[in-house]
Amino acid sequence: QVQFVESGGGLVQPGGSLRLSCVASGLTFRLYAMGWYRQAPGRQRELVAAITSGGRTNYVDSEKGRFTISRDNAKNTVTLQMNSLAPEDTAVYYCNTHIARNNYWGQGTQVTVSS
Repeated sequence: QVQFVESGGGLVQPGGSLRLSCVASGLTFRLYAMGWYRQAPGRQRELVAAITSGGRTNYVDSEKGRFTISRDNAKNTVTLQMNSLAPEDTAVYYCNTHIARNNYWGQGTQVTVSS
């Protein structure tokens, strides 16, 4: 079955950086678009960034210039580089894909931005 394992979260000071990774299994990874979402306490899960199977990227406006999504099809991995982090970036971050009308999620990785 499709599985994702996220890693790389943690506690970082405002202005710091983190690099999140998501390793996929159970699918032909190179065929599918991938996304990073986040969910803060009391808020809905929201898209942060996405990358198509061909490598085209898309970001929500607030993340443009701060976050970079990339993929390595040889390693079945999608990565989110996050720079200039702010307290409002605190959330659980999830990787995601859609296959045949189904949504697949990882278990998430906690990112906390605090001094």
